[in-house]
Formats: sequence, C-alpha cells, structure tokens
Amino acid sequence: MTEATGHAPDRACIVYDEQFLQYNFGRTHPMAPVRVDLTMALADELGIVDGLEVVGAAPATDDELHLIHSASYIEKVHKLSDHPTYTDLSVGLGGDDNPVFAHMHEASALVAGASVEAARRVWTGQAPRAINISGGLHHAMPTSASGFCIYNDVALAIRWLLDNGAEKIVYVDVDAHHGDGVQKMFWDDPRVLTISIHEGPQTLFPGTGFSTETGGEGAEGSAVNIPLPPGTSDAGWLRAFHAVVPALVREFAPDILVTQQGCDSHMDDPLTNLMLSVDGQRASYLALKALADEVCGGKWVATGGGGYAVMDVVPRAWAHLMAIVAGTPLDPRAETPERWRERIHEMRGQPGPLRMTDGRAVGYRAWEQGYDPASWLDRSIHATREAVFPLNGLDPLP
Repeated sequence: MTEATGHAPDRACIVYDEQFLQYNFGRTHPMAPVRVDLTMALADELGIVDGLEVVGAAPATDDELHLIHSASYIEKVHKLSDHPTYTDLSVGLGGDDNPVFAHMHEASALVAGASVEAARRVWTGQAPRAINISGGLHHAMPTSASGFCIYNDVALAIRWLLDNGAEKIVYVDVDAHHGDGVQKMFWDDPRVLTISIHEGPQTLFPGTGFSTETGGEGAEGSAVNIPLPPGTSDAGWLRAFHAVVPALVREFAPDILVTQQGCDSHMDDPLTNLMLSVDGQRASYLALKALADEVCGGKWVATGGGGYAVMDVVPRAWAHLMAIVAGTPLDPRAETPERWRERIHEMRGQPGPLRMTDGRAVGYRAWEQGYDPASWLDRSIHATREAVFPLNGLDPLP
C-alpha cells in the first residue's frame, strides 16, 4: 500500500498536456476545448503557471478504467473510437450530448490518467495540492457515457486513493449539474462522502440530486445533495454551501479532499439557470482550500468540469482556481492581459473581459441567523440538513 507522507513540499502541481485539447466533440458542441486552451493562456500570462509544477500523465489503462467502468463499455468506446461514423446509443455514445469522435478512447483515457496522477502526487506527498482542469467528467456511469463525459476521471482518482491507503475521502462537486456518476459509483461505500451543490433536478439535467438521495444500505448519509432553485446567485449559493458543507466535512474528517469545480453556475452560462459571478465562484474555491487546510492537512485534488461560457467566464474562473491551488490567490481587480484579450477579439470579433472580476461584492447571510420557510432556497437547505445531518451525528437545527 502507498501511504500518505507526513510533510509535502510547498509547491502545488497542475497536470497538463496539450493533448487534452483532443477531447473534442466537434465544432458546434458546447464543451469546446478552447476553454481549456484559453484558461492556460490566461494563467500563463498572469504568472499563475509559474507558481505551479507542470507535470504530465499517462493515459489510464483498460485495467485501471475497469476499476470503475464495465469491460463491455470500455470495449465499445475502443471500437467507436476506431470507427467514429458509428454510434451506440445503448451506452450513450452518439447523439447531441456525446457524439463519437476519432481517438475518443485515447483522449478520454488521458484525462482519466491525469486525475489519477493528480491524486497520486498529493497522496504520496509530492505536492500539497494538485489540479487537472480538463478533468471533472462527473456524469460518466459505470456502463455508459452521459452529459459530455466518456470516462469518469474523478471517480477513478477516488478509487485509486482508496486502493492506495486512503480510509476516508470527501468529494465536493460545485458544478451546476448534479454529480450523479460519482455519487452512483460510491453510493454503497461509507468511506466516501459525496457532496453535490447544484441546480435542482426540476429544472436541469440530469434530473437527479434530490435532498432525499442519501446513500445506499450500510452507507446511509454518505451522499449529500443540495439542490438550488434556478436564479440562485452568489449570496444564496454561499449561504447554502456554508450551511451544509463545512460541518459535514469536519465531522467526516477525511484524509483528503477531492473536488469538481465546474463553473457553469455562472450567470452567463448558456446551459444553466444559476446566477453566480466569477467573484462568488472564487469565494467557493477559497472556502474549499480553507477546509482542506483545516481538516486534512491541506491535501486537495481539484478538477475542472462544466462551463460553457468558454471565453468570458471559464478562463477567468479557472485561472482563479489555479492561483488558489498554487497558494497565491489572484486579486480579482487585476486586469486581464491585453494579448489575451486580443486573442479573443480575433476569435469572435470583440475583446475578452477587462478584469478578473465581475465587480460583485461577495457576502451571505449565515444559516445560524435564521431560517425562512417561505424561501425556496431555505426550504432546500433545511431539507438537506434534515436528511443527512442526523445520519452523520449532527444536529440539523441551527
């Protein structure tokens, strides 16, 4: 067994390879790889990359993928990768969400391998924190693709940690969409606490993530869902997060924190109905780092995820995330580099955003200050606390 070491070096790492851009569903698909390219370009010009160790990764092998995916599914991904004119809707491959593309297996396996490498670096003490912005493919199921996700890299990283000595892991998913694939894969495993804060299933794919989904037999309370009403903005999102997440993480006392940092909760995202700003998202990243520092000695593996405002939002949000992982948060008032803005102008005929902020003041009303039963948001928070706090030895009342 590989055990975590007592002291990690100060320099965090990013697992990155330009081949990540080959995870590409085509020109008209919302999950355009340019979002990753523009993120790295922005982070590089802002000097964020200089504060991280940049490391590569090997693709996950079929044997590794089989730890979370069925052999028959992996075989079908291979076959369709070699014959991308075919589809197999029985495993979610083909159609608008997950169109088949050439070398799909290779691209997906590399993303999965990168998240495993990020986990390995942190767990073995080679880095205090690690990030794979191309990861976070949280919808992929054991036997099928789903929601733009072929292989579930986050679940594979968690499985690697469990197989190499981690006894308790907390997974926090802040994507606007429910982290259904990761929840499913660890539904019956009390060693993994999955927490997803997302737009409610009444209004958004995948239609799951109700507060009543709390884990399987023998793992009751290990799945936590905080469904938010459409239109929830920074203050409401942060109120919900702080009313639920810190107390559970502290009580569970994990060895390591794994997170999915989809930024499709932004008000400009074309696929969702939440109303966060980059400033609110940045506040969530800072909160997660603080929890990792407090509860598990700083050990934190972060991944990307959703985010479909690919020029104005994703690069700024994830550049902030990278800076926080590096341990040097960026001043949100900082200007974006002129050369980066010009590149966006060349691509779409108008420049990118001038600053790393949306100009929003970030604050929220703490749950302890009172619960309003007339508020959809507060009813949802209350329902989540009622469902899972007692199962984790916590009092659901403020």
